[in-house]
Amino acid sequence: MATPLEEYARKRDFNATPEPIGKSGRSKGAHALQFCIQKHDASHLHYDFRLELDGTLKSWAIPKGPSLDPKVKRLAVHVEDHPLDYATFEGHIPEGHYGGGDVIVWDRGVWEPDGDPREGYKKGKLRFRLQGEKLAGMWNLFRTRLAGKKEQWMLVKSNDSQARSEAQYSIVEDQPDSVISDRTLVAKQSAKTAKPGKGKPAPTKQAAKSKPAMLPEHMQPQLATLVDSPPSGDWRYEVKYDGYRILARIEGDDVRLYTRNGHDWSAKMPGQIATLRALGVDSAWLDGEMVVNDDQGVADFQALQNAFDTAHDEQITYYVFDLPFLGGQDLRALPLQQRRDALERLLEHSTADNLKYSADFDEPVEALLESACKLGLEGLIGKRADSSYSGTRSADWIKLKCKRRQEFVVVGYTDPKGSRSGFGALLLALHDDAGMLRYAGKVGTGFSATTLDTLHAQLKPLQTAQPTVANPPTGAEARGIHWLEPTLLAEIAFAQMTRDGVVRHAVFHGLRDDKPATDIDLERAMPSKTVHQRKAAKSTETLGDLRLTHPDRVIDPTSGMTKRDVVEYYAQVSEWILPHLKNRPVALVRAPDGLAGELFFQKNAGQLHIPNVRTYGKEEAGQAAMVINRPDTLLGAVQMNMLELHTWNATDTQFDRPDRFVLDLDPDPALPWKAMLEATQLTLTLLDELGLKVFIKTSGGKGIHLVVPLTRKASWDDVKDFSHAIVTYLAKLFPDRLTAVSGPKNRVGRIFIDYLRNGKGATTVCAYSLRAREGLPVSVPVWREELAQLKGANQWTIATIGERLADTQDPWADMSKTRQSITARMRKQLGLT
Repeated sequence: MATPLEEYARKRDFNATPEPIGKSGRSKGAHALQFCIQKHDASHLHYDFRLELDGTLKSWAIPKGPSLDPKVKRLAVHVEDHPLDYATFEGHIPEGHYGGGDVIVWDRGVWEPDGDPREGYKKGKLRFRLQGEKLAGMWNLFRTRLAGKKEQWMLVKSNDSQARSEAQYSIVEDQPDSVISDRTLVAKQSAKTAKPGKGKPAPTKQAAKSKPAMLPEHMQPQLATLVDSPPSGDWRYEVKYDGYRILARIEGDDVRLYTRNGHDWSAKMPGQIATLRALGVDSAWLDGEMVVNDDQGVADFQALQNAFDTAHDEQITYYVFDLPFLGGQDLRALPLQQRRDALERLLEHSTADNLKYSADFDEPVEALLESACKLGLEGLIGKRADSSYSGTRSADWIKLKCKRRQEFVVVGYTDPKGSRSGFGALLLALHDDAGMLRYAGKVGTGFSATTLDTLHAQLKPLQTAQPTVANPPTGAEARGIHWLEPTLLAEIAFAQMTRDGVVRHAVFHGLRDDKPATDIDLERAMPSKTVHQRKAAKSTETLGDLRLTHPDRVIDPTSGMTKRDVVEYYAQVSEWILPHLKNRPVALVRAPDGLAGELFFQKNAGQLHIPNVRTYGKEEAGQAAMVINRPDTLLGAVQMNMLELHTWNATDTQFDRPDRFVLDLDPDPALPWKAMLEATQLTLTLLDELGLKVFIKTSGGKGIHLVVPLTRKASWDDVKDFSHAIVTYLAKLFPDRLTAVSGPKNRVGRIFIDYLRNGKGATTVCAYSLRAREGLPVSVPVWREELAQLKGANQWTIATIGERLADTQDPWADMSKTRQSITARMRKQLGLT
């Protein structure tokens, strides 16, 4: 009997596509049903509409996307079921594979069927309510009798308060981007209508003019969208600098330098201020990147941070790449090339070493990217030659990042599937430290039709009966493999290598014959300044005074982050996190074998060898407890495989009197992020009415934490009862959105506001702690004004938090100065006597 996902699996080669293989469905217990809509630029741009039902995502392809107009019927072609974990998939499906092209999550949330969904699906008539980031209200899906290879359905909006005329508003045009990332599709077909000559702007926009305007007080920077490959069309490519994005505002002698978030960094760079003042400009806004170059001329981000820390701004160079405003003229509507021509003229007479024009390069982008990667650069920034300066993230500016690239031994190939000729994929291998060949995955993309045929002719004479690798694939992966003598070398670009030594997102770039196959092993990049300090085989290293064992142990296979990366993270954020650990009993989440192994929650130091940890017994704290107050203690906990830190709501100066309470907004995982933001605002409104000052942070997981500092007057029971009353009050006001009762079955389609963390000995993850989840996200304090811009509770990770810390003042700086307590008036407002 066929399984629901059999057709899905049959159409895909999971060694070549990054799409999820498909985990088992969710438990049969009560839970909200999720939906998602993925924007998919395959052979044609379309929208894939998916509804969770019976453990899979029932799926329809909608060519024009959903319409909010009840008079507009959108064709929905029924396609194969998809696994539930496909609902969060974004990425690039390689060309030549089923559905080849880019995918983003355009909308997601929960759906509520009107009636029995199984019966409705069987009969071809579904009516349901959507609660998504973009779509809401009642909708209808019904099967038609239109002829076609697949079932033809229609998606129609019901006439309710969410409906809008298509003539007045198109939601797919107004809201084109992903709801879970910064991705924007650069549609392939958008470049098919015109093929401008080299160096000529594409004739896609009417001529724009600058306009007289007052110098703006503030300006939002234009942001770039990450793409997997260069798009067609007329683009200008510059170096992607590894520095700080800075906008310069000039008004006579008053020169100000602002970060991308609008923070004034003028005092940090007096040298740059003087140079910009010397330009003699009456008024201007410049956009660029502050960089410190190493001896090879490559941007060194660590050196840039050191320059700021030591007040040596003479090492910093301002590479300017755009000119949004000049001399009383707003240039943002002008095409990029006109703005850059004006910028180059402005800077041509400057002889200062700390101010440079960021040049673009008149070379094929593929060659530029290859050169950039060989030089150790981050990649390239591409900009449409005719694009305006919109001050938002758009597809007119793109980022191309360098991939890893090296030779692999070709040890086999698979049979082609579908209409493909020659072969399906090449099997790759590398030599290990003992000189044995080990299987390293497959590459199934990057081949032209000609390459497939000519390469296949080279492969066939090399066939051998037995595998030549020590660890050949087994089971279903071993079917249809033709093994080869290990003599051919292929140059392969790839995104990452898994813990098991298998490449991901591999692309074939050609065969090589300039070195023997016996020389090929994994290239491991290492900073030159540390090469002399340690060897690859070393299992222990010293970082400062810390003796770190197994530094190269992979903690998170999805990102490749190691134990060394974790200790370096906590060393970097120690000045931020230690104030929130100070004197507070702390519990650790330990991961001795990384995220792939078992996690341990530990409240006492026990047999852990953590330097200078402060410990307490049951007679002092009511239970065994430990306190981490020093940087060496924090890093010593990492040596003991700590990932997360969870703290009490009291300190060791008075164990029995809490100095804060925490409300943890914990959603049904299927709910859209918009629902979390709405619940947060509702809770903040009540706390405002009570007169309580609140501090906010992301949980690093799915939710938001609201922290309310208190003077030490109330007991644990009083504080817990008060926080319980807040949650009960809110749940009664908004029973369809919020619940005061814990447990998955009680939060189906709702958000549980967890007040249970306010008892003695209960803990909440500490601000700036990592979370033991894929990607190693961070729990991060945020400003209240930032809430609307947040994309999720796991927005910052170990890899991205650095820019946040460097670019943002501490949102919790005033927490220790806050003096407030629970009053009789507050209790009365909540109905407490």
